[in-house]
Amino acid sequence: MTQKQLISIIVPVRNESLNIPILQKAIQKRFTSLPYKYELIFVDDGSRDNSVEVIQTLMAADQGVRLLEFARNFGKEAAVSAGLHAARGEAAIIMDGDMQHPPHLIKDFLMRWQRGAEVVVGLREYSQKESWFKRWSSKQFYKIMGKVSDTKITPNATDYRLLDRSAIEAFKQMTERNRITRGLIDWLGFSRDYVRFEASPRLHGKAAYSYKLLFRLALHSFTAHSFLPLKLAGYLGILILLISGPLGVYIFLDKYMLHNVSGFNFSGTALLAVILLFLVGIILSCLGLVSMYIARIHDEVMNRPLYVVKPEESAEQIAEKLNEEEAGAA
Repeated sequence: MTQKQLISIIVPVRNESLNIPILQKAIQKRFTSLPYKYELIFVDDGSRDNSVEVIQTLMAADQGVRLLEFARNFGKEAAVSAGLHAARGEAAIIMDGDMQHPPHLIKDFLMRWQRGAEVVVGLREYSQKESWFKRWSSKQFYKIMGKVSDTKITPNATDYRLLDRSAIEAFKQMTERNRITRGLIDWLGFSRDYVRFEASPRLHGKAAYSYKLLFRLALHSFTAHSFLPLKLAGYLGILILLISGPLGVYIFLDKYMLHNVSGFNFSGTALLAVILLFLVGIILSCLGLVSMYIARIHDEVMNRPLYVVKPEESAEQIAEKLNEEEAGAA
């Protein structure tokens, strides 16, 4: 009898004591009809309610439940990373603990994984029930990120996603501290597929992410995946130089060489202002050059792997895959 593959379910939680038993029961029920076994890893991110006690109670009744307890609140990104580091499964599924990521979609994620996708991303479809500001700001964020980011960011992508073991091992090589997990996974690449879903209503408690935290997350995304903010000073300096340089030469020639032939009658103060503007342009251009070196330092400090290699397949595995494809075609 073939042994069932292990799937890791990673759930970062903070003050979710009322939602945790419901989520565990839903996942347990879902896996009874799937040809896999699971480990459900709850990562407690410094909860102030009795979330830890609830998880420990579940551990006594369900051997598949595991608990990683942080000493204090380190944030969701750290919790997701800790879960991926601890995952023992052939694949790992990341999902929120508030039931907004529908557990019944686990089957769809696993089906796409079995078809060959090494990363399966959940794409959230916003309904009209969501506030117009949330829908608008999300659209604008992904539009801007798509233009300025050095990494291709998938619009409306969520943390609800599956990673194959090869992607997990590559992710574990990341050492940067201020991280956006979904951005790092996008940076890794790998073959991917998508599952579209409409988020379920939150059952209990309040959302952990306020607009302030969401803004901070967006800001971290810009600085982690784009050097454009660093380059803006340089671009602005070049623009000022292109305008103030020819303008200063024109004013000087008109005032002192051509004797106000244009009729503008430029004053000495105007010429001084243009000279100062030209000097500001030089300073900003120099800052742009400095920012290029800072960008290099930033890259080195993040210490991302130089490259990511997929696991090497043996000749037997390749032959078996080709035989399966031929059988399917027949």
